[in-house]
Amino acid sequence: MKKTVVAIVGPTAVGKTKLSIEIAKRFNGEIISGDSMQVYKGFDIGTAKISEEEMEGIPHHMIDILNEDEVFSVADYQYYVQKYIDEISAKGKLPIIVGGSGLYIQAALYNYNFAEQKRDDTLTSKLERMIEQEGIMPLYHRLEEIDPEQAKKIHPNNHRRVIRALEIYETTGMTMTAYQQEQVVESPYNLILLGLEMERERLYERINQRVDLMIKTGLVKEVKDHYDRGLENSQAMTAIGYKEFIPLFKGEESEELAIELLKRNSRRYAKRQYTWFKNKMDISWYSLSPSSINEKFKMIFDDLAGILEKK
Repeated sequence: MKKTVVAIVGPTAVGKTKLSIEIAKRFNGEIISGDSMQVYKGFDIGTAKISEEEMEGIPHHMIDILNEDEVFSVADYQYYVQKYIDEISAKGKLPIIVGGSGLYIQAALYNYNFAEQKRDDTLTSKLERMIEQEGIMPLYHRLEEIDPEQAKKIHPNNHRRVIRALEIYETTGMTMTAYQQEQVVESPYNLILLGLEMERERLYERINQRVDLMIKTGLVKEVKDHYDRGLENSQAMTAIGYKEFIPLFKGEESEELAIELLKRNSRRYAKRQYTWFKNKMDISWYSLSPSSINEKFKMIFDDLAGILEKK
């Protein structure tokens, strides 16, 4: 039988964390963080990582599982999410995935096969030698030319994924983006996809307020500590909430400008998240407003109870 999985998606700052806790308490669930940056130890404020107090005793998974300098691919994300789904389900509990980018969530829940195409060991060795001799950037720039969508998703430090994307193109003539789009989209799970949305101006106001709170609670110091430890070029430092401050530490921009860029990038990311989920996945959407949150949450609990009875 297929395992039942609840996923709560939607733009940043819309209220997914609060909803996830309430669902976990009511339906005997455990939570899997869907945020691919919350896997990093020490990257707390900028990723809006949930505190132990906010967890209210609900077990959370996929938080603080990697060191700050490690790379983390979509395939790695898929592996961990599916592993935790299996472990939680084996205990007779309900796995609840919260947040995350559309691509990552879709890859995990629809079981994209990243290893189906056989490797070409000769080509792999050739590309590895090129990296040793010339560095990663010439190959990364080639990837940007042939498959810009994939290049956006792969950090240059992740040599393995850069090589894999180029290898698929060279051996099949098909970009990895096209290769992934051709895969079967039936999920191995009984999915219950819940989406939270909010009127745009209200959402943007919440995002700006969240950034202001991050600054007050020490975000600049958190990023500076990582920068001073030589993590400038790590994958984790490319995340929104961190990359905006690097020019500040280099004396190239003011703190005020860095904060404004963070707010702008967060708003743009929220818009991209919303567009992706609306276009790519079959989700039950619930529109929130400050005055309707309790009412809408009750509606979600009732709907979810009805769906789970039928699973």
